[in-house]
Amino acid sequence: MALILNIETATKNCSVSIGNMGELIALEELSDMGYSHAEKLHPFIQSVIDKSGLSINDFDAIAVSKGPGSYTGLRIGVSAAKGLCFANNIPLIAVETLHSLATSIDIEEGYIVPMIDARRMEVYSAVYEKDYTRRRDIEAEIINEDSFKDLLISTKVHFLGDGSSKCKELIQNSNAVFYENKLPSSKHMVPISYNMFISNSFEDVAYFEPFYLKDFIVTPSKKKLI
Repeated sequence: MALILNIETATKNCSVSIGNMGELIALEELSDMGYSHAEKLHPFIQSVIDKSGLSINDFDAIAVSKGPGSYTGLRIGVSAAKGLCFANNIPLIAVETLHSLATSIDIEEGYIVPMIDARRMEVYSAVYEKDYTRRRDIEAEIINEDSFKDLLISTKVHFLGDGSSKCKELIQNSNAVFYENKLPSSKHMVPISYNMFISNSFEDVAYFEPFYLKDFIVTPSKKKLI
């Protein structure tokens, strides 16, 4: 057996799953605009463990979504994963958030462009082939009318994720296909983390940090100082 606990907190979807040999056996998740990850994550972890009749010592690895995404969400997920790994001497696996999001759809032709909402008209995105190999690296980019024109001119481009709504407003092209309500989920991490496990793709628990892509920016308070 290869039992892996998967944690996804990069967006508003707080998601925890258990995979056994690459197959999903338990799942808890909630998409909450309030980003209640700090309150929900540990109860979700306990719930999937209880539902599957396992204990934390039964796991062969802990997998966490590494980003990019919400700074706070990533910190919460990675901190929880590292804590479990440290306390139980379990290896850590880091899964690219956009990769697992890309695998949530199957296409026959064209490219997959998973997107995570950033600020204003900015998104974090990458481009994947239909077999989920990455064609273009992860970037932070401002969306405009000319975005992805080089791809759209010749084939279908499948946009998904909470950043894709920005594209839908601006990109008017018959080759553009948009998917509603697609968010990164730990259930899509299951086969990816298993393949990484069997190839010994582990992180150094002591030094691993989330992939933020951009520095965290603190918004100044609008309250007047007395």
